[in-house]
Amino acid sequence: MTPVDRPAWPDQPDPGPHATQAADGSTSFDFFTPPPVATAAPVVPAPPVMPAISAMPVAAVAPLSTQAMAAAARLDPPTLELGPPIPAEPDASAVEHGPATLVDGVQPPPEGPLFVIGDVHGYLRELVDGLHAQGLIDAEGHWCAGRARVWFLGDFTDRGPDGIGVIDLVMRLAAEAAATGGYCRALMGNHELLLLGADRYGDDPVQSSAGTASFLAAWRLNGGQPTDMERLEDHHVAWLSRLPAMSVEDDHLLVHSDTTAYLEYGDSVDAVNDAVHEVLQHGDADEWWDCFRRMTKRFAFRGESGPQAARELLATFGGHRIVHGHSPIPYLLGDAASEEGRSGVQVTGPHVYAEELAVAMDGGVTMEGEGRLLIARLPLS
Repeated sequence: MTPVDRPAWPDQPDPGPHATQAADGSTSFDFFTPPPVATAAPVVPAPPVMPAISAMPVAAVAPLSTQAMAAAARLDPPTLELGPPIPAEPDASAVEHGPATLVDGVQPPPEGPLFVIGDVHGYLRELVDGLHAQGLIDAEGHWCAGRARVWFLGDFTDRGPDGIGVIDLVMRLAAEAAATGGYCRALMGNHELLLLGADRYGDDPVQSSAGTASFLAAWRLNGGQPTDMERLEDHHVAWLSRLPAMSVEDDHLLVHSDTTAYLEYGDSVDAVNDAVHEVLQHGDADEWWDCFRRMTKRFAFRGESGPQAARELLATFGGHRIVHGHSPIPYLLGDAASEEGRSGVQVTGPHVYAEELAVAMDGGVTMEGEGRLLIARLPLS
């Protein structure tokens, strides 16, 4: 087995656009085989001490670079610009009296705008800056968006410096948003499954495609940060374990992974969520590992068979468009990395593809100089 103290790299190697794919069009990979040196992510430095959110200056939004976008220009449709933020005004009546109900003889006020947030991977500072730029939190890091609705698409931890800080922020914003009639919710990502598995099973052996493996070894190889594991507490575990695997909001099917493996767990949103929760509550290590393995598949909506795979998922679970994280947009576009490990694609916004049936939201925040953390309001214009 590969030593567990090797540098962290992305939870691929990306097999590229010409790799052999599964029958459902998705691609999976071996977590215990290091990627080629050319595509390995740089060694993550020791996590810095993060200042309190209230002490964080909000960085100005840098102008978006168009460098290296020629490689993606041939794609149709192109990556979308995020556009200016559209803050939501707090509803003062909702704060003081709570939302009206039909019991009162009054129709409830309309719901606020819907936002989705791609993979954060421990980059707390970038998350705070992005939330503030979109008008969702104030300068002190508190919810200020009233009845707005926010969905995180999963993968809070690993690779970046402060995954637990990200979880703490999202948990707090969930409570603050609920108090004003909005909400802040999150999906279960494959890195949540990996962190929970490492915490629960440690070095207990599981059966993988590489033979005998363990959650702890896989977590370390895929960017697990020792400081996150040291700071992980029971209330974090309880909260993460209850996250849903999917949801339908405003006719958008929200999932973490761009895979059809969700169909293996049920034929409705509730059935899938219940099945995943059943594994987390009562499954053994091998069942956990199998769930994690399925949720790491990717690229099901890319290529000629992609639109049909997207239609199958939408026909089963509802919605007119899939919104997902998991696969960084530069990898999804299929551009081969250079010898320096760069893909040649600079992320500027969500990527709409598969005949406009899918939206990719993982901007590759871990990819220095190319990626960014994406926050977008739905529906996309």
